[in-house]
Amino acid sequence: NHSVVTEFILTGLTDRPELQAPLFVVFLLIYVVSIVGNGGMVLLIISDPRLHTPMYFFLGNLSFCDFCYSFVIAPKMMQNFLAKRKSIFRTACALQMFFDITFQDVECLLLAVMAYDRYVAICNPLLYMVTMSRGLCNHLVAGAFVVGLVDAITNTYYTFRLSFCHSNILNHFYCDIPPLLALSCSDTSINETVLFAFACFVIVSSVVTIILSYVCIIPTILRIRSAEGRHKAFSTCTCHLTAVAMFHGTLLFMYLRPSSSYSLGTDKIASVFYTLVIPMLNPLIYSLRNREVKDALRKVMNKLHSNS
Repeated sequence: NHSVVTEFILTGLTDRPELQAPLFVVFLLIYVVSIVGNGGMVLLIISDPRLHTPMYFFLGNLSFCDFCYSFVIAPKMMQNFLAKRKSIFRTACALQMFFDITFQDVECLLLAVMAYDRYVAICNPLLYMVTMSRGLCNHLVAGAFVVGLVDAITNTYYTFRLSFCHSNILNHFYCDIPPLLALSCSDTSINETVLFAFACFVIVSSVVTIILSYVCIIPTILRIRSAEGRHKAFSTCTCHLTAVAMFHGTLLFMYLRPSSSYSLGTDKIASVFYTLVIPMLNPLIYSLRNREVKDALRKVMNKLHSNS
């Protein structure tokens, strides 16, 4: 018989006291930029009728996902930089894992949906509004959330039905599956299989969709006679490909590398990138290189300036 673990102690990013305050300031800035950037993007897309198109509908949902994602990891992480006892209750740990998996999957699948949207817009422009109907857009976004919820429920259930008897010290800055499996004294083979199966399904299907879309998109762009048309098409695709390269590159590195090369230290660095840095960068990527977004933002700023 084993005593039930009611809380976990998070080791965080570092155990060096002199780095706690500087890291708190750094991640506070990242958190604020992420909240303001993604929240602002959602409000901008909702408020400007010119952005009520399928492309910006998906971008708005991506920003909403990143906005919510920021609340899952950052607040507890920043609290632990300043706390003497860096603990998290078992229930809170399970909820953190649940929402982390959900929004991670939704972001992954939304990037694939956005690639398909760009394929239809560039390769079949005359049928774009018919193909990407409001109903289809809603179904694609809803499907991404359903997959994310199913994955989150399954993995969270299988993880927290395990017995944790070796220790309650979690070598991470949040409740992720691999470090929790390392603490378990139960057989984790089912957990590893479930984790790998969902990771393969979500990540690989998303990457394949993106690759196939761009195999068709790139030759079509090169055939566009107008230099302005080519530039506009490349601009929207570059924003998307940058977000894809950052997010999928990190996930592929984390979940599909050989187990023999697994390292919790490396895992922490990669986790910081996809849980905190990427949600901050996404609105910057799409706003700085997107003329419609910049025009809409300029319009809002001018309106605020005139009212003041």
